[in-house]
Amino acid sequence: MTCLPRGSRSRPRMRVRRGWRRAVQMAVGPGWLAGKPRLQAAGSRFLALGPQFLAIGAAVLALGLVPLAPPQAARSETILRVGVLDGSPPCSELRGPGRWEGKAVKLWQFVAARERLAYTLEPYPNAKALLEASRRGAVDLGVGCLTITPERVGTYRFSLPFQESGVALLMGTNRLATLRAVLGGVLDARLLGLLAGYLLAIGVLSLLVWRTEGGYPPGSAMQAGSAARSEAGRAARWPTRDGWRQRALVFQVLATGPGTNTIVFTTRGQGLVVLSYLLRIVFGSLIVSTITLDVLRQAPMSDALPETLDDLAGRRVAARPGSVSEKLLRSPPLQGRVKVVPLPQLSDAPSLLFNRQVDAVLADEQQLRYVREQLSARQRSRLQLVLDGQRPESQAFVYSPQLPKATSEGIDRAISEAKRNGQVP
Repeated sequence: MTCLPRGSRSRPRMRVRRGWRRAVQMAVGPGWLAGKPRLQAAGSRFLALGPQFLAIGAAVLALGLVPLAPPQAARSETILRVGVLDGSPPCSELRGPGRWEGKAVKLWQFVAARERLAYTLEPYPNAKALLEASRRGAVDLGVGCLTITPERVGTYRFSLPFQESGVALLMGTNRLATLRAVLGGVLDARLLGLLAGYLLAIGVLSLLVWRTEGGYPPGSAMQAGSAARSEAGRAARWPTRDGWRQRALVFQVLATGPGTNTIVFTTRGQGLVVLSYLLRIVFGSLIVSTITLDVLRQAPMSDALPETLDDLAGRRVAARPGSVSEKLLRSPPLQGRVKVVPLPQLSDAPSLLFNRQVDAVLADEQQLRYVREQLSARQRSRLQLVLDGQRPESQAFVYSPQLPKATSEGIDRAISEAKRNGQVP
């Protein structure tokens, strides 16, 4: 520690006082303070305190020039434009004017509160529109359960993933599918045509047998005492009730087979019985082939549960436009083999299945489970989840390329914290 002599410490102060006195005298004139002892004493005291007043003024000036830090509530001066994927429960869904619900929306609200971000929400109808809006810079951030596919990684800027999910199929449970297929086969036009042709052929043979054998029982026209009956039969314009019963018996025997030896006696009649036997074989084979090959094979494909996604070929499958599910249906090996039906809202899936407008709905597994759980117990029993957990992939938010790196890093840190603390819904 170095100490200075006492006299030497007063010299700078004396020089400052003399400098202030000269400045005052030059400002008011050299003879103005002469003859005024009180003013001279006050001036001396003012000059003695001058350096202190100078230091205080400089400090006040410095404080006035330094900008005050904004409060924490107004940390973010930029209002972020946030696009939200609508119609995708339980991730994000607009339930009313300005009323958003879903796990992705709740996660974003947590992130925005932690990072103190001001934002506005804008709805988007499908994932493709939201991704393109973020790429063009129409929105600063896209919120939803957006799947990170290999094709999207090089085109869009995603946040830290917050969950992983796959696709699944939602289909109807048809317990009476076999009965419905059989009834539909019975009413098939080709089958009805075959049956009509067979009955017509047997009817013609029955008429020939009746005329050949002279009625029923066979050979009754050649028996003694049959002349009176034949004359009575020829005289009658219309067969009696017994006559219709006998003709029906001949028709039944020729149509079914058993008892043919009881209706014929002559050789010509036996030839007609053999011909009826051949007709039964031919028409029976045609009828069986029509039922088995045409009816059962062409039953509605929605009644059979697929074992893999490739089994969707030839079916009507609903998917949200621009989603991963639609991309999957329009890519090989299903490209061109599946009729893709647009699904505007995921909540419309049950009605499409109940009305048999589609055979299945392909979408995110978690979203399909949520939609099914919102139905009543009776409606829920009519739907089933098939092929769940297919092709799982990560899901995240999407950033605009113009979003500052500091902001995106803060959002990623908040997502990581929410996952660590179990705050991800």
